[in-house]
Amino acid sequence: MGSAGPVEVEPMPGYWELITRGSSAMLGAWRDCSHCGLEFSKRTLLDNAYITWTEIALFFFCAFLWTIIRKRLTESLFKPLAQWCRLMPKDAAKMPESAWKLVFYTMSWSYSTYLLFFSSYSFFNNPPSVFSNWKSGMTVPTDIAIAYLIQGSFYGHSIYATVNMDTWRKDSAVMVVHHIITLALISFSYAFRYHNVGILVLFLHDINDVLLEFTKLNVYLKARGGGYHLLNDVLSNMGSVSFSVTWFWFRLYWFPLKVLYASCVSSIQSVNNIPFYFFFNALLFALLLMNIYWFLFIVIFVVKLLKVKEVNDVREYEDEDARKAAEELLKDAENNDDDAGHHNSAQRKYVQNGVTKDKHL
Repeated sequence: MGSAGPVEVEPMPGYWELITRGSSAMLGAWRDCSHCGLEFSKRTLLDNAYITWTEIALFFFCAFLWTIIRKRLTESLFKPLAQWCRLMPKDAAKMPESAWKLVFYTMSWSYSTYLLFFSSYSFFNNPPSVFSNWKSGMTVPTDIAIAYLIQGSFYGHSIYATVNMDTWRKDSAVMVVHHIITLALISFSYAFRYHNVGILVLFLHDINDVLLEFTKLNVYLKARGGGYHLLNDVLSNMGSVSFSVTWFWFRLYWFPLKVLYASCVSSIQSVNNIPFYFFFNALLFALLLMNIYWFLFIVIFVVKLLKVKEVNDVREYEDEDARKAAEELLKDAENNDDDAGHHNSAQRKYVQNGVTKDKHL
């Protein structure tokens, strides 16, 4: 068989084409699935899902490892850094969470960027190719398998962390659902060898987490030491604008038109009787709905920013839990260092009475 010529890249569709061709493809698949049912799904699962006990054990081990690494970094690096920066108590209580997430998502997004743009994979520029040469039980390339292990185990850790370690917010329940759906997508896409589209999904979502945590850290830092720091204020505003724009561009434009179109239309064009077609598309559409839900928070945030000219997380609860966390951090600082205790008392006075701020660059 001779060498193939240049691969013709299909133009990215528009929203209307996604709706019309996607609904047509799904209706056609539904009509052709007269034999579908619980027994057929069970047989399809057993025939096409490939995952070993070793891979499952690695998942649980790495999820536990992320939890240990986070706790160690929080105690040995992030909390001391918050005290060294002289953050306000409430900000110091939340800073370790944002610092940890910024470190992880920067690493994970950089790796997925490398896979999509600096290796041989062309999934971003040619999304339908994610299903080219698909075979049940095909070997997962090592570089993609590493990405799946890192991301899958982290989301396993994140389900626990959202409930037991992170600050509880208005959307935390939705966040737990998001983590469960994401973990289901990662696990099943790996088992059914839909790993190519999985890498594209991860790339399109992680960038927003990088910008979100970067913005939050600068919000905390701009009021450090009871003063006002212009550089961090500018960076937080730049981060919030970049976050809002990339959320729409990556999650509400590229995600549906690249990923959902490929999963709804290109998949059944490339693979006859593709396994669990409806299941995976239902999960992807659920992810899209949550992206739209969070976009409403972003709209509220932008309106609030235009009114009060101040960047804050509109998902935060101003409740007793946040105050307790700040008080616990304050007590720890007072017990460890008298000078730090004196400074934190001044910070408490700043929080309650609003002392005049010194301006710093």
